[in-house]
Amino acid sequence: MSDMGAFRDAVAVWVGDGGGDGGLVAELAALLPVRVVVLLEGLSDVAAVNALAERRGRDLEGEGVCVLSMGGAMNVGRYAGLLGPSGLGLRLAGLCDERELPYYSRGFARAGAAEQGIFVCAADLEDELIRALGVARVGELVGEEGESRALEIFLQQPAQQGRASEQQFRRFLGTKKGRKIRYGRVLVEALDDDRVPAPLDGLLASLVSL
Repeated sequence: MSDMGAFRDAVAVWVGDGGGDGGLVAELAALLPVRVVVLLEGLSDVAAVNALAERRGRDLEGEGVCVLSMGGAMNVGRYAGLLGPSGLGLRLAGLCDERELPYYSRGFARAGAAEQGIFVCAADLEDELIRALGVARVGELVGEEGESRALEIFLQQPAQQGRASEQQFRRFLGTKKGRKIRYGRVLVEALDDDRVPAPLDGLLASLVSL
């Protein structure tokens, strides 16, 4: 496990109900050192952010940036309060869906963090990536991942009839455990440089100046 992995684990215990040690989190943050925490809803978002950073030759951990999955947007207030300016004093950034923006806005405001650090996807990050690539290319990527048959069966389901192709692909990515995480990286790696969705591009660019 990397040192940043140990920090993430310590944060998860501290934020949760496991009786975590805030002193240990602060100590690890100072030793690494951590200067920015990126608060994301889930592991698929983490996979996408890390994949784009790698494509651009960025070493986020080396830059003192911790990319953190919160296990749900409604947890942002607790994470922001413990880690942000009113807690450990770390700078915060985040990527969220439009419907989750109120949670992020309130959480960042209460923690004394700037709302300019929040980058917003319209529906969700998967939707942004699918639209950037186009459904034909996404279908090719599903095939390259060996899941053409699984997609074909999924599209035959009555619930998928009449849905837009983008919606069908979004739903498909969420139908199997771990699939969204895997495709978070696959879709980002397949993007042309000029087709990176604005919220994801903006988030990564902001981490240079944060």
